[in-house]
Amino acid sequence: MSEPAARVLVVEDEAAIADTVLYALRSEGYAAEHRALGRPALERLREGGIDVMVLDVGLPDLGGFEVCRQLRTFSQVPVIFLTARNDEFDRVLGLELGADDYVGKPFSPRELVARVRARLRRPAPVVAGDAGWVRQGAFAIDREGRRVRYRDSPLDLTRYEYALLAALLQRPGAILSRAQLMERGWDHASDSADRTVDTHVKTLRAKLRAAGAVGDPIRTHRGLGYALDV
Repeated sequence: MSEPAARVLVVEDEAAIADTVLYALRSEGYAAEHRALGRPALERLREGGIDVMVLDVGLPDLGGFEVCRQLRTFSQVPVIFLTARNDEFDRVLGLELGADDYVGKPFSPRELVARVRARLRRPAPVVAGDAGWVRQGAFAIDREGRRVRYRDSPLDLTRYEYALLAALLQRPGAILSRAQLMERGWDHASDSADRTVDTHVKTLRAKLRAAGAVGDPIRTHRGLGYALDV
């Protein structure tokens, strides 16, 4: 099974610019989504599954700087600002708020795609001040300590819940069959693999909801298995 395409969220209120960026990204094989306003973009980001965001600064409802500031309270998704405001003060402010890159208008769609590609190649950052933890979207995992946090809330997981979630976090977005999940998390295969995995997925979903999950980060692919949106 091939790896799923990286998902890029484009937040831009000018339709012509948004169409150009979406076409360039999709032509390179990325799964690109579009939101024209800041608040709907934040709602989409809270659902998980976004790998990079291309963000315009001059949005009419909620400025790009404010979108980035709010995003950093719950996610480390890479942000590339795309804006006509290209002076040094704005660049410094954007980077201090947690942006990863800055592209000024007018821009080259090919260069923008190259910058997206460069961000995707970089490993997920370590959670600041917390050695051993690695951030993956809304999740953070300490594999040596066998711990997981969701939106900075510790998850009280059983042995098998942790094993299942850790396996899904190894390949975010990829569909893993029940047999694959059993191989990664259980010492001995079970004759009732489907029922065993399904039961633990159900309890995991309940714990994620209690930790503030919006929607369901663990997606069911009927007849195939499960995938995790981070």
